[in-house]
Amino acid sequence: MRIPFSGRLGVCLALLLCLATAKADSSAGGPGLSLTDVIARTLERNPALLAFGYQLEIQEGRLRQSRLGPNPEFGVAVENAAGSGAFEGMNRAETTLSLALTLERGKRARRIDAARAGASLLESEADFRRLDAAAETARRFLDSLANQERLLLSDAAVRLAEQTVAGIAALVDAGRSPEADLARAEAELARARLDREDLEHELLVSIRRLAAQWGETRPAFTRVAGDVHALPVADSFADLLASIDGNPDLARYLTEKRLREAELRLAEAEAKPSWRISAGVRRLEQSDDQVLVAGVTIPLAMRNRNQGRIAEARARLAMTDADRVATRVRIETRLFALHQELLHSLHRAATLRDEILPRMEQALTDTERAYAAGRYGYFELRVAQAELLDARTVLVDASIDAHRNTIEIERLTGTTFSSSAGQL
Repeated sequence: MRIPFSGRLGVCLALLLCLATAKADSSAGGPGLSLTDVIARTLERNPALLAFGYQLEIQEGRLRQSRLGPNPEFGVAVENAAGSGAFEGMNRAETTLSLALTLERGKRARRIDAARAGASLLESEADFRRLDAAAETARRFLDSLANQERLLLSDAAVRLAEQTVAGIAALVDAGRSPEADLARAEAELARARLDREDLEHELLVSIRRLAAQWGETRPAFTRVAGDVHALPVADSFADLLASIDGNPDLARYLTEKRLREAELRLAEAEAKPSWRISAGVRRLEQSDDQVLVAGVTIPLAMRNRNQGRIAEARARLAMTDADRVATRVRIETRLFALHQELLHSLHRAATLRDEILPRMEQALTDTERAYAAGRYGYFELRVAQAELLDARTVLVDASIDAHRNTIEIERLTGTTFSSSAGQL
């Protein structure tokens, strides 16, 4: 028995609603990678993070080098030898063997402080880069999940177009609909299939870009696991503002300030000339005696030979403070904008889900009945279908925007995307 056209559209509409709200981890292809999975892989195997690890080793070498002081110097001096007259030959020669030490006067301690501050800055940079890598992975994961969800909607659109073609063909056979309607429906089916093919390619590209985050050029997975319709919960702006000190940019400025302070102290220490002390034994060939000798060399600090570097270090320290203030203003402004965008995205998604979509679903049901009864033409039917499909797409976009804004907020507040992982 042939199912009436209105019944076919009803079945297809139910299929559309089911596919549009299905979770990504319940679609074909088995369970995919979750946000937690991909971030863990990124932090473990990201090529840029692995390369930066050598910077930490380089700084460790600098710290080890800073602990080394000048080596003692061994000296041999021969005087009153190979001259003329009474000083001919070595009879009256004086031979001195000595050891000399350079007193750095606190410079080594300042070098060590500067090297340690540099290591701390690199560790802050490493934390910054790890957070950036995790944020970028979350963005690419969200792109893949969005393409995956849009592909589900496209599948539903293709099935709806197929059901529409079959229904109109039955009406044409019965002489109740013009053949032009069938041609339009078949063209729309071809367009829907083309759109689906485009989304397949976009999904493949987004999966490849996601896998590149942990150095994989031929991903062994074809999908990700998540639910874009599980909307995040927005914290108050006051709570977000209170957590802004966790931002890695600001934390890095604090570490950089300590480095600049250490560099200033080192420059001031290097302005003090190093002293040189020596001690040794002198042999007098003429009397066959030996005596002790000692000496100290103190450069005359008639002018500060390091004043330029001291001025540079002070300017860098002041610039760090100024940059931190400017960065905090920029972060607070950006955080406020993202919070407003998040609230707007959540409002759009809730309005689409609770108010707009139910009315469009009802409108399509009424339109398909009217078309089957001959009261509406194909144009009205197509408009109702397109409006519902478009609303489903806009709902996905609004949900994706909400999650994307959440990721950016977590990046600004220095969190590790644990909440995003739980929401997706």
